[in-house]
Amino acid sequence: MITDINRLSGLQKAAILFSVLGEGLALTLVKELSKTDIRKVRASMRELDNVSFAVKKRVMEEFYFSFVSEKFHEEESDEPKKPFSFLEEITDEQLIALVKPEADSVAAIALAQISGERRNKIMSRLPSESKGNIIMEMGNLNEIPLEAIVNVANDLHKKSKFLPKTIAFSRGGGKDVAEILGGLSSEEETQFLENISRENPDLAAEIKKYHLTWDVLFEILPDSTIRDLMNSVELDTIALALKGMAEDIVNRVIENLPKKKQAMFEPVEGAVAKREVDGARKDIVAAARQLEKDGAFNLADLVGGGEMVE
Repeated sequence: MITDINRLSGLQKAAILFSVLGEGLALTLVKELSKTDIRKVRASMRELDNVSFAVKKRVMEEFYFSFVSEKFHEEESDEPKKPFSFLEEITDEQLIALVKPEADSVAAIALAQISGERRNKIMSRLPSESKGNIIMEMGNLNEIPLEAIVNVANDLHKKSKFLPKTIAFSRGGGKDVAEILGGLSSEEETQFLENISRENPDLAAEIKKYHLTWDVLFEILPDSTIRDLMNSVELDTIALALKGMAEDIVNRVIENLPKKKQAMFEPVEGAVAKREVDGARKDIVAAARQLEKDGAFNLADLVGGGEMVE
């Protein structure tokens, strides 16, 4: 049995922390660990012999009251008085999506903060294999330090800001969600797509059948469609949209312009506001959507792996 903390390496201490808290909760405290580091910690957990309660307690104190406490004080001024108050501002569907991919220990912390009636509704929608674990974790929450609770609140609060609207979880399907995403800014569009891919891969795959983006245009559309698309927008818009794009894509677009437009094309030089470039790209994507509505191509067939022959 391990009884002397002074003989433990940093890796062994991390392994003890992971074994006491569980990997999901421990990772919310030490987010900077790389995948390689995490694998080393897991291996160390398997190699550790029995560890005395006194050593576990010392390790917990060392982590929580040095590393974690220091981080907590740096962020303390930004914390609301009620760290979990944001849970009252999201719908049940969004709360389910928020906690479902989390470790059972993290889900237990979050669900412990809401009313019993609402908690029962959420629990009824979670996978059966998680329910028992979450209930057990709730019974042990008094053993988790305050710093860890606040850290979980911080992490979930940040993730909640990028939750898709309720429609993405319960109504409308991929086509309607694609239309919503198409109206967002490029940054929001990317953030929401990443979140949906993490929370609901099946929905993300369905959305891709209907969701055109600037980058996708050059991955799936044949040259004939690119020609029709570029003929439908102004040359200035094309030049602005191509700002910062890879040379092969720029050349492909130019080659598919009418000879007159090729001769008149001039790349945009100098610094340009990102919102202007994004706006030009949105205009071209909108034109592509119109072409699809007119029957020029079918996005679902192209994304599904179909091949177009010119």
